Amino acid sequence: MSRLFWAALIVVLLAGAGLWLSGLVRNCCGARQAPSRTEEALARRLRSWSLPSNARQRRNPLTGSPELLQESARHFADHCASCHGNDGSGNTEVGRNLYPPAPDMRLAATQELSDGELYYVIHNGVRWTGMPAWGEPGNDSDLDSWKLVFFIRHLPHLTDAEIRDMERFNPRSDADRKEEKEEQEFLNGGQAGDSAQKRR
Repeated sequence: MSRLFWAALIVVLLAGAGLWLSGLVRNCCGARQAPSRTEEALARRLRSWSLPSNARQRRNPLTGSPELLQESARHFADHCASCHGNDGSGNTEVGRNLYPPAPDMRLAATQELSDGELYYVIHNGVRWTGMPAWGEPGNDSDLDSWKLVFFIRHLPHLTDAEIRDMERFNPRSDADRKEEKEEQEFLNGGQAGDSAQKRR
């Protein structure tokens, strides 16, 4: 019995040392380092395992149209682009600093998910990441989430004109609005500021 105990203890200690050396345990609480390949693979596997099997079989009930594409693009710009970027690259200040970082949804890791899997992720979120659950609990036919699935499928083909249209729908803070107003006043030669002072 004591040999078995000591053998198990040695295995546990060696496994712990291996995890420590890999950085997985040593950097477990910080979000500044990029996830290791092992951690990325484990996260993808856990996400895959967490998706119910019936989610994989679901098909998007919406039929594509130019109007639906525009509506879903604007919804994405308003709700998703802060983390994912209008182009789905994840290359935003928030997206880059999440742990793990927001994925580039134009790539195979996202595009190869089924419609139902994408819907499930949007509707229910992904635990231990920055991805929140957007759908109402108990509502299993959330059309807004299905519209976003339709748009995510379009991301690899997004045009510059579509991105420019989306920019009008990105959330802006009061500071952003003030800065835009000051820039506009400057570009207009101070006319807006002069006319405001004349009215006083």
